[in-house]
Amino acid sequence: MKTVYLSSAYLAPIEYYTKLLGYDKIFIEQHDHYVKQTYRNRCTIAAPDGELALSIPTVKPDTPKCPLRDIRISDHGNWRHLHWNALSSAYNHTPFFEYYKDDFCPFYEKKYEFLVDFNEDLCRLVCSLIDIQPDMERTTAYKTSFTANEDDFRERIHPKKNFREEDPQFTPQPYYQVFQERLGFLPNLSIVDLLFNMGPESVLVLKGRL
Repeated sequence: MKTVYLSSAYLAPIEYYTKLLGYDKIFIEQHDHYVKQTYRNRCTIAAPDGELALSIPTVKPDTPKCPLRDIRISDHGNWRHLHWNALSSAYNHTPFFEYYKDDFCPFYEKKYEFLVDFNEDLCRLVCSLIDIQPDMERTTAYKTSFTANEDDFRERIHPKKNFREEDPQFTPQPYYQVFQERLGFLPNLSIVDLLFNMGPESVLVLKGRL
């Protein structure tokens, strides 16, 4: 049985979802120390002018080494409204935004206290829409050693790292993007870019069969 360890992630990139599809068991890390500028609270979408990073503000923890499970979402800056507007603006003309928007809109209306809960509920929604059923659970402790059948991608799937170097087995599969004529194909964006552009065929892209 193949097992993978992943960080919690906000509308994670396509690479992340290939792991949810490709492994028998997935552990989502809860006990890592929270670090800014990672996919834990950040996603990247395709805006009309190019890639756009959306970040969820968090409450500054009391201690420098605060476990992710204790990180709270901040209401600072009206971010829910800004994120929903950015997603609507970026994907309003995609083939499937209208079809899926009512599934996502509540996440930008309801207030979640903890980042991990928000990320997990969004991830489970995306999995149901893509029609994949990963065997996911949260970690109970921070693990530092792994067997031959276990892979650790907790820090390898990272917006500041080159996925081609960190994960040579992941090959982005080109698919239709609404701004492709202007921007060219943008690989490994947030899973919502794939979902809003490709709808039910998203799973075929993840499997590399389209």
